[in-house]
Amino acid sequence: MSLARVHLGSGRSVDLCELRMSSTYGGLLEGYPCKPLNDRTIDWLLRSAERAFPGTPVHLIPPPREYPDQYAGAFGPVEVLPAVTCVGSFRSEALDPAHDRSLYRSRLTVVWFQPSPRVPSGCDTEPSLRDLLWERLAEDEELQRPPLGLVPGARGDGPAR
Repeated sequence: MSLARVHLGSGRSVDLCELRMSSTYGGLLEGYPCKPLNDRTIDWLLRSAERAFPGTPVHLIPPPREYPDQYAGAFGPVEVLPAVTCVGSFRSEALDPAHDRSLYRSRLTVVWFQPSPRVPSGCDTEPSLRDLLWERLAEDEELQRPPLGLVPGARGDGPAR
């Protein structure tokens, strides 16, 4: 069961299976939002997503960057990303029409930023997320089947519990 279904601009529906949200600047104790800090944050998010969802392609939706009229410090001008970082694991039907729909699905992990902590759903989601080029970014995976003969109670290996 998915958390939400997102309808992409291409017409494909994708299921959000897992979502991790956090405050973009929640851990900022010192300094100010600037390009070097934001670039490190994005790199860390991508590496974290790769570790959390191994073997799944990871895609970053480039975040909008705002430059408020504030004093530029030692690291350059103030640069602000949207308030909420999101890492989502998405699934959909297989990409390759030759794949059996009951044995394959496509998958993609997406990193994006949004202004508020809202779960994307249906057509009511960030435009940048709806514009995902799923067919180019996702990949198919074969679903795992349980090994034959390891079902308790099967083939006389004892009673089923």
